[in-house]
Amino acid sequence: MIISVPKALRRLYYIVIFVALSCLFYNIMDLLHSWINPVPDPDIPEGSAVRAFHEIQSGGEAMNPGERLRLYYWYGE
Repeated sequence: MIISVPKALRRLYYIVIFVALSCLFYNIMDLLHSWINPVPDPDIPEGSAVRAFHEIQSGGEAMNPGERLRLYYWYGE
């Protein structure tokens, strides 16, 4: 069996590029997720604790277009 070194190095090069681009894409998606998600995920309550939350009040202060777009992407409405 003959193994071509240049061909093996080329395949290794493509594998390294694929892994690097996959990691870059994952980090970009994680950054977008942290930007879109307006509220950090709360910890799970323990014992007899009850989870409570505050609803967003409709009215009152006006939201700028960027905040409205983030809220639209977060709720998906």
